[in-house]
Amino acid sequence: MRLVFAGTPAPAVPSLRRLAASAHDLAAVVTRNDAPLGRKRVLTPSPVAAAADDLGLPVIRADRLDADVTYRIAALEPDLGVIVAYGGLVREPLLSTPRHGWINLHFSLLPRWRGAAPVQHALIAGDARTGASVFQLVPELDAGDVFGELAIDVPRDATAGDLLAALAEEGAELLADVVDAIAGGSAVAVPQQGETTYASKLGDEDGRIRWDEPADAVLGRIRGVTPEPGAHTTVDGARLKVLAVAAAPDDAPPLAPGALALHGRLIMAGTGSAPIVLDTVQPAGKGAMRAADWWRGLRDTTPVAGS
Repeated sequence: MRLVFAGTPAPAVPSLRRLAASAHDLAAVVTRNDAPLGRKRVLTPSPVAAAADDLGLPVIRADRLDADVTYRIAALEPDLGVIVAYGGLVREPLLSTPRHGWINLHFSLLPRWRGAAPVQHALIAGDARTGASVFQLVPELDAGDVFGELAIDVPRDATAGDLLAALAEEGAELLADVVDAIAGGSAVAVPQQGETTYASKLGDEDGRIRWDEPADAVLGRIRGVTPEPGAHTTVDGARLKVLAVAAAPDDAPPLAPGALALHGRLIMAGTGSAPIVLDTVQPAGKGAMRAADWWRGLRDTTPVAGS
């Protein structure tokens, strides 16, 4: 089939590369415009744009799938549109432009966690299992019939970045299988079943650690917002990013929510139940460091402001 692929961030790259290596014809890649990154705000291509250039594929850069983009895609006469984390909505008439419409690789077991941040919300909610789904794109958000899915157990210590990277690789194979099935006429899509939940885009406030929550919830939030938007708290009035954490050993003494203490060589933080271990942190204006090295700058047990 003749395909058009739409995607932007790094998790979409494995799917792009997998389809580029298939027997199908990738007519064009649609991605968002180059964005200013870093302190010097240098305009930088999206990961998908960089991969498409590396593969020698035509690239359409656009932040919105407007009439101009629709015209350019229609001129390619695609059989199928494939979208993976593009970052914008596909509306009519573009939705019906490809002969087989559009399919979407989404990183959850639909209808759980429809929306922008499914992996992050799955970790924050403490889900034991998650996965990826390939479904037919329809006007309603992530509501189309499902062609295929894969399920995995959530690794105990995985961050959102870790889990998303794993699902991106496995999901690329699932997506390729569905594309092959559509081309061969054997694809069957079934309606979504189960409770519908939504995964809204996360902001800075979602990364604020709620120390009065139970330890499992605190760990889930920190891992769910890592690397973006990032977990943070306040110590002595200064912002502290929390980059890596672990469950406390069984012999760890109890601590009040938000209190910090040294236990052996471990830096402990109190929660609403058991304490947790701070492994890697980043103080304001400094680079990432081991929590024990940061602790040496503190003279005694310090409560976390706002806890």
